[in-house]
Amino acid sequence: MAELTVPDVRFRVSFLEAMREFADDAFAGRTLARELAEHGDSWHDADGFARYVAAVRSDSEADCYWWVDGDAFLGRIRIRRRITSPADDLAGHIGYGVRPGARRRGHATGMLRAVLLHAADLGIDPALVTCDTANTGSRKVIEAAGGVLEDERDGKLRYWVPTGRIQSGR
Repeated sequence: MAELTVPDVRFRVSFLEAMREFADDAFAGRTLARELAEHGDSWHDADGFARYVAAVRSDSEADCYWWVDGDAFLGRIRIRRRITSPADDLAGHIGYGVRPGARRRGHATGMLRAVLLHAADLGIDPALVTCDTANTGSRKVIEAAGGVLEDERDGKLRYWVPTGRIQSGR
């Protein structure tokens, strides 16, 4: 059964397989592009991957979780603690991606619902979650999590998703 976990070196093999899938994907996103530029040349060896995992876990601006099933990396999700720039305003508090080979199996919906509890613990309620206007799958995921459409800006649909009692039952 898939679950959220903090990034860990034990997922290296399946993480690298997923990165190869993401490299050809239209919905890879700005976080992956930045990480490929910063770490893509070094994360193929064990020490380089350990440095990458340490960097992700020590990010002072966002919390990152991986969605895994056993040793299989299926996707990842980040919670930006604050929206501080126009780019963040378009990206929202929460950004996620499911590896192309694991899509259309409910992983994005499960991952988003699970991380909403962590967002609530950070004092984020509601959370801004966005997607490209053409990304129908992501739109359905956000709406399934209770997202309410605010507007469309620069090709992004902007939703507010409750993170507190509504989602967690607290």
